[in-house]
Amino acid sequence: MAENETLECITEHERILQEIESTDTACVGPTLRSIYDDQPNAHKRFMEKLDARIRNHDREIEKMCNFHHQGFVDAITELLKVRADAEKLMVREITVNRTTGQRMVNGKWTVTAQTEEVIRCRIQQRNMATTVEKLQLCIPGTTQGHNFHIMVSQYRFCQIMAENLPRLREEIKEISMSDLKDFLESIRKHSDKVGETAMRQAQQHRTFNSAVAKQACMGHYTKPVYSLNGRTHTHNGLMMDDDTGDEEEGDEEVLTAQDLVDFSPVYRCLHIYTVLGDRETFENYYRKQRKKQARLVLQPQANMHETVEGYRRYFNQIVGFFVVEDHILHATQGLVTRAFTDELWNMALSKIIAVLRTHSSYCDDPDLVLELKNLIVIFADTLQGYGFPVNRLFDLLFEVRDQYNETLLKKWALVFREIFELDNYSPIPVETEEEYKLVVSRFPFHDAEIEKQDFPKKLPMSQSVPQIYTQVKEFIYASLKFSESLHRSSTEIDDMLRKSTNLLLTRTLSSCLQNLIKKPHIGLTELVQIIINTTHLEQACRYLEEFITNITNVLPETVHTTRLYGLSTFKDARHAAEGEIYTKLNQKIDEFIQLADYEWGMAESDGRASGYLMDLINFLRSTFQVFTHLPGKVAQTACMSACKHLSTSLMQMLLDTELKQISMGAIQQFNLDVIQCELFASSEPVPGFQGDTLQLAFIDLRQLLDLFMVWDWSTYLADYGQPTSKYLRVNPATALALLEKMKDTSKKNNIFSQFRKNDRDKQKLIETVVKQLRSLVNGMSS
Repeated sequence: MAENETLECITEHERILQEIESTDTACVGPTLRSIYDDQPNAHKRFMEKLDARIRNHDREIEKMCNFHHQGFVDAITELLKVRADAEKLMVREITVNRTTGQRMVNGKWTVTAQTEEVIRCRIQQRNMATTVEKLQLCIPGTTQGHNFHIMVSQYRFCQIMAENLPRLREEIKEISMSDLKDFLESIRKHSDKVGETAMRQAQQHRTFNSAVAKQACMGHYTKPVYSLNGRTHTHNGLMMDDDTGDEEEGDEEVLTAQDLVDFSPVYRCLHIYTVLGDRETFENYYRKQRKKQARLVLQPQANMHETVEGYRRYFNQIVGFFVVEDHILHATQGLVTRAFTDELWNMALSKIIAVLRTHSSYCDDPDLVLELKNLIVIFADTLQGYGFPVNRLFDLLFEVRDQYNETLLKKWALVFREIFELDNYSPIPVETEEEYKLVVSRFPFHDAEIEKQDFPKKLPMSQSVPQIYTQVKEFIYASLKFSESLHRSSTEIDDMLRKSTNLLLTRTLSSCLQNLIKKPHIGLTELVQIIINTTHLEQACRYLEEFITNITNVLPETVHTTRLYGLSTFKDARHAAEGEIYTKLNQKIDEFIQLADYEWGMAESDGRASGYLMDLINFLRSTFQVFTHLPGKVAQTACMSACKHLSTSLMQMLLDTELKQISMGAIQQFNLDVIQCELFASSEPVPGFQGDTLQLAFIDLRQLLDLFMVWDWSTYLADYGQPTSKYLRVNPATALALLEKMKDTSKKNNIFSQFRKNDRDKQKLIETVVKQLRSLVNGMSS
């Protein structure tokens, strides 16, 4: 009987368990109560049965887990196979590097780094797929939990939970928002590091591309593509790695934005606000705060232009800001949009350009401007790698280039001035063949006659000529530094170099030469040497053009290129020096004439020329000997100009209004001085004059003095106005002025006292000549 009861009990327990598992949970209560209302100790036997059922289900769960565990094991096995393949690839790559030689060392590091990056990305992808798969297995449990919530919603504990959930949600939102605020507070510090890392990687890419371009000798420039957000970038179908393969930094870990910044507060807050149905509020708050931070980041320090570090910190902060935003754009779904980041970037770009335009104008150091240019290029390339348009930054570089050229011109103006100040303005002496080769290696000088001469010998130009030529080449190199890395064609670079060199020659060097020529301490000898120097520098301009052509490989005959304007620069300087020679030569003549001390009332001449005039002629003779190195026309013009000025000055001395009386003895003395001037002119102080051309400079004086010395007034008056007149160059006004100085207007002895004693009719003759001369003068004036 007991056995039957036990069997019935077991059967009843089976029925109850099946009912619990299959019926609605609302009926579980009455079913469980029937167990306690049954036989004594029946609930103990039910619990044993329930435990057995639980163990049975556990075994089924374990079987299911074992079933899925095999898939995990298979995944690990496949991953190990990938690892083995990667190791084989590395071994093969090392073997290939050894066979290709030392030139491929840098490439080896790049391939290795790319292989490691591929492995890391594949591991991440496989882990993500596994995670998704496991989450999908959890979906049925989530559904059952929802059903469970429906089944227990009538109980008190569920009501208590329902009452507390809103408060808990708000607390969770507040906590997550607090974490986000902390994140936003600290992000500026992290942004600086992120920007520094991104720009360093950009610079490494540039160095690598430059090395590849040099190795290939020619090829297309590859735009660098960078990643600080863990995303893989491709260009031209090739996987781009974030490391340049630099041998020194190849072992360093490439940091990403995730490595430098903990974005979990953003992800968590975004998820919480999304689940709680308040995502829009969170998005608006985040965007508003980041806009504020963007404006703060774009504010430069007041003294930023003083050092390159100031610019570098400014760029690092901006790059870091936009790298973070780029990461948020791609790591979240809609927290920020491309339109939002584009709006931020356009606002930032306008501000950046305005800041750089202002601060760069303060720079007067070309090295600092050049470093700023390099930073702008790296800054632009970095952000371009993240998809931000940077054309306006490269347009700004043209303005910075003009500023750079201005600072270069100012620097080289000081260089030129120092060269001119230290020059001795004497031909370069060369004692040996080595010294000669040293000079011609610095300056393209070729002269067959000088090369034939024995040592020691002298080169015609002074030491400033090779120095100026060398410094112009140094300027071209300095100008070329700015053109590098601007992604410009060889033709554009050639054009830029020629234009900047033209500015150096036509503005800076020309101004220095003009100022040099006008300096008071520059004498005639120095001016002669300056003319010789500019002649050689003018001839060297074609070598400067060849120098630029060799740098850019742009042939002048294949494309239209800007010509150097150095020819006009040196011609203008030479003409200015020639004019200054004429001026200084005349000034020297005036200084000698001021020493003249004639005794205008002397009865007879001394019989020899005046001392001041002989000194003047000796000075002119020695000066014109220095002119032998000048171009023939220059020396002849200087000599003719000096003689004409001397003749005019002597004439003005005779006709000076303050000179009231002049004796015949003084006229005779003056005639002796003019004779010495004519002898000097006929001695050919400068070769190249035809016949008596130089003597004609004194023709006016000669005819005037002859007229008075011979007292040939009848001939003068009779032949006046005729082309064949013996005194054609004598002006009636000049003759009248001099004749009136010789009239007997005082009691001093003069020639007319003799006239009065010997023949008083001569005095009447003088009066008659004066009247006739006045008549001629009045006729000319009317």
